[in-house]
Amino acid sequence: MRRSSGREAQTEPLAAVVAVVVVALALSVYVGALEASLPGPVDRNHAETAADRIERALTVGGVARPDRLATALDRGPDGYRVNATLTVGDRTERVGPTSPEAVDTARRRVSVRIGPGRVEPGRLEVRVWT
Repeated sequence: MRRSSGREAQTEPLAAVVAVVVVALALSVYVGALEASLPGPVDRNHAETAADRIERALTVGGVARPDRLATALDRGPDGYRVNATLTVGDRTERVGPTSPEAVDTARRRVSVRIGPGRVEPGRLEVRVWT
């Protein structure tokens, strides 16, 4: 019968700590290299965000007020130009500069106040470009 000295498969504590630190550093270098090789952020549709903000600025109690359209235009993203159009029946109100042909566009169906106690369905269109 063989006697064990009790020292088999043991590691010095300092060597174990050094090994853990080396593995952690290797993982952080790998993750850093992996992140650098990934593509940048996806260019999102800024019009959707701008339309949400403009709609919130236009509405009172869930009903859009056309007289607030010009003041709501500043709710667009910084560094971008914004055009907003509110259409109700045969009446159309536009604010902002004329937009080019191909731009980010978002449309929303909204209830529009057309007079005291009169609400009709309408459409809000927001166009955003650089």
